[in-house]
Amino acid sequence: MRDEIARRLVHASGTAVPLAYLFAPGVEWVHVQALLVAGLAVALVLEVVRLVVGLDWWVYEKLTREYEQDNLAGYFLAVFSMTVVALAFEPAVAVPAILMLTIADPVSGLLGSGELRTAKDVTVLLTTFAVATLLAVPFVTPVAAVLGGAAATLADGVKPVIRGYVIDDNLTIPVAGAVAMFLAMQFLPSTPV
Repeated sequence: MRDEIARRLVHASGTAVPLAYLFAPGVEWVHVQALLVAGLAVALVLEVVRLVVGLDWWVYEKLTREYEQDNLAGYFLAVFSMTVVALAFEPAVAVPAILMLTIADPVSGLLGSGELRTAKDVTVLLTTFAVATLLAVPFVTPVAAVLGGAAATLADGVKPVIRGYVIDDNLTIPVAGAVAMFLAMQFLPSTPV
């Protein structure tokens, strides 16, 4: 359980990225994008060292799951998806999508006891949906928040396995949430809930 909490704290630390944009004076979206691109470059080097060279630091033993041992680690997928979202979408969509990953997913993980299942318990899914939707409400229309929360919940709750590789929700949560919110904002901009 201690390793699970540590994994969730690492997850939540990613919240500092959008919070810097929202609250730090002088931090513009281009700074957030540059920071994420730099972070992705560092993460890529670390993953190459871990997977290709074979240097496996103790931190990887504590913070990676068994299925990540020979595959890209969850932290890399999180930085990758956050970077993609930050580069592809405006802050009004990207910020809540990133928060869905850095806040809603750790909440979901702690409630789900960190178990790897193909689908999570309904109570966990409902909580994830509520948290993800509430995170989006300050940034997008209510309909977009609900659709983004639903997409993030689906990405979090269902873990497809393709050829033995688990499609990690660190990759899918922000992308699914952002795409759903973007489409809702484009096609349902003034529709009330």
